[in-house]
Amino acid sequence: MVKKPTRDGYGEGLVEAGRRNPKVVAIGADITASVRVNWFQEKYPERFISLGIAEQNQVGVAAGLSLSGHVPFATNYGVFLAGRAWDQIRTTVCYGNLNVKFGGAHGGISVGPDGATHQALEEIAVMRCLPNMQVVVPADSIETRKATIAAAEMIGPIYIRFGREKVPIITQAETPFKIGEAYAIREGTDVAIIACGAMVYESLVAAEQLAEEGIEAMVINNHTIKPLDAKMLIEAAARTGAIVTAEEHQVAGGMGSAVLELLAQHCPVPAKMVGVKDRFGESGDPDELMAAFDLKHTAIINAVKTLLKRQ
Repeated sequence: MVKKPTRDGYGEGLVEAGRRNPKVVAIGADITASVRVNWFQEKYPERFISLGIAEQNQVGVAAGLSLSGHVPFATNYGVFLAGRAWDQIRTTVCYGNLNVKFGGAHGGISVGPDGATHQALEEIAVMRCLPNMQVVVPADSIETRKATIAAAEMIGPIYIRFGREKVPIITQAETPFKIGEAYAIREGTDVAIIACGAMVYESLVAAEQLAEEGIEAMVINNHTIKPLDAKMLIEAAARTGAIVTAEEHQVAGGMGSAVLELLAQHCPVPAKMVGVKDRFGESGDPDELMAAFDLKHTAIINAVKTLLKRQ
């Protein structure tokens, strides 16, 4: 199994976006190498700006660059970008519907040893509630590269969430990708597992083990949290009659909340949510933390079985 960090896909996508469009610029904030923006810096040094540890200023500079016709990518750890600079993102970028791209690095609990202060577990919630903001959480490095290139080609603010640790590559270069379009990565009729980010792989593992017990689970790669692919998700709920959501984020306000808000209005079915349950992260080995926070395939299997027993 080939593994690669999604942050590598972001760095590769940013370089490619810069090659395609000379208006693409990158703004660093002290952690340039950690978020792979140094690759863009090395290729296009004249289009790179380093601001140091100044998240709010980073967003303000990005806003100014967008108003001058550039396509700025402001990249930082997601917990700092979405947390410390939320007011600037809201009032300066989203209120003005400016063409700024945000790279939220080190998303989720799998940051590992960095601990609770650096583990972004709430940023999907605070980003998706902002008018004009789009939110994408790719499943692997290949998809992250595609999402970054696509973000550069669209107009308006977008937040791309990616991680530090290596995750299995489950898509291919030819796998279709379009912001706002979810797709079934595995077909099934008994339950639909709707996942994003690293949890797409865990959902596939869960589905294969469930199949051994006669439970056929559809797995949907719901990489775009906002705007949701309403048609795809409603059809999946109607076809299977049961939904499990899986994300490396707080269950409150995250991808699962977005999906169930949609289905409650259009196709209410029994549902369970797999994610972080109202707690902060902690320092530790990434894989051990994923298990300790019930974010592995075993948690998804348990959710499916509990849900189907209740029907």
